[in-house]
Amino acid sequence: MQAREDGIYVPPPVFAFRVEIDGAAGDTGFQEASGLQVEFETEDVAEGGQNRFVHKLPKRTKYSNLVLKRGAVTKDSAFAIWVSRALSGGLVQQAGPKTVLVKLLNDRRQPLIVWTVFGAYPLRWEHAGLNAMTNEVLTETVELSYQFFQRKTVAQAA
Repeated sequence: MQAREDGIYVPPPVFAFRVEIDGAAGDTGFQEASGLQVEFETEDVAEGGQNRFVHKLPKRTKYSNLVLKRGAVTKDSAFAIWVSRALSGGLVQQAGPKTVLVKLLNDRRQPLIVWTVFGAYPLRWEHAGLNAMTNEVLTETVELSYQFFQRKTVAQAA
């Protein structure tokens, strides 16, 4: 936990993070990562004789898709090869779903929070539009489906 001199908690900034995908070491620098979201699906049950409210009973958890965005890579890329093979030939032609780590980092590049995303595979790969009238970086967006994630806070050395 990070605190100012007066003891007030200061939340960590979100700009320092790293994404690691097994089998694609050193090839997973992203400018954005989103979709670490989980919620309960519920079922409405009306109780006989009680008309003031409806019971909302939890059914199962639902995870959104992990969306990763980065500048397009122009060299050989293990990550891009995995995504391309999965989307063009199906998951049969690859090593199966991957485990993805999303790490929020402190100012010394040490992990503060680690989200471990299990059973990830690509659903969508999008490249930004090409436009001769601008001078922007070509970006690619990859959307991954996954089974679930676990969040772990890492103890910090003083």
